[in-house]
Amino acid sequence: MRQTQALRALLSRPEMIVAPGAYDGLSARFVAQAGYPAVYMTGAGTAAALGFPDFGLVTMGEMAANAGTLARAVAVPVIADADTGYGNELNVTRAVREYEMRGVAALHIEDQVSPKRCGHLDGKEIVPREEWLAKLRAALAARRDPDFLIVARTDARAVAGLDEAVARANAALAAGADMAFVEATRSLDEMAAVPARVAGPCLLNIVRGGQTPDVDLATAQAMGYRLAILPSLLLGAAMDAFDAALSDLRRSGRTPASDGAPDLRERFRRLGADEWDALRTRFRAPERDAAE
Repeated sequence: MRQTQALRALLSRPEMIVAPGAYDGLSARFVAQAGYPAVYMTGAGTAAALGFPDFGLVTMGEMAANAGTLARAVAVPVIADADTGYGNELNVTRAVREYEMRGVAALHIEDQVSPKRCGHLDGKEIVPREEWLAKLRAALAARRDPDFLIVARTDARAVAGLDEAVARANAALAAGADMAFVEATRSLDEMAAVPARVAGPCLLNIVRGGQTPDVDLATAQAMGYRLAILPSLLLGAAMDAFDAALSDLRRSGRTPASDGAPDLRERFRRLGADEWDALRTRFRAPERDAAE
């Protein structure tokens, strides 16, 4: 089964899909090994891994390459951020083909003016509704695999209000988008209103320290969301851990204690060392008997 088909199969089940965010092959492996059915490639995390804030500084090539890294690292579907589509309908067409070629199962395209900003920062601008819909139509036409999922993300809530965001989400679904993503609702009431008012499956973005209120996954499912992404979960945890380890080293002058932590061999095992070790001798001819 292709990963696009696997994602469609997951969406046909009654339970909401939970896709923690990953920003490189290591974090993607940890998500899959923890038993989650899908991985979300965070654009903010991808930018952070390159040393940038999420200000639209990362190119389509860099984003597509990272999406391919994640898809190669895991055996579950990868849902990826594709920002604004990186230009007009021509750029969107290429972006869809590049992501699809790399084994990604889904991507989302937003209606921000380029260069975009993180969806939970102030100062965003959005393009006219029809301009965004044209890019979504181009994305739908560009896919070669009909199961490749196109998610329509609108940032209109922060700029033009919830009614416009809902209207854009419904227009995107009417144009053929597979799922709607209304970014940065400001209250639990607004959060609940989205799947109630949008005529199709909805994605919820749960961001650490963002503008959307914290909500547990059971509540999100009860509201009617079909997919929840948590883009900042591992990035935030990693940054906290980096600070703690470096602070401990500066204070003590020694590598922090690793009581109970996996040893080096176990860390390599989680990265597939056993499979790679097996390849060392798999293709060698059997050794002849010494007596010969």
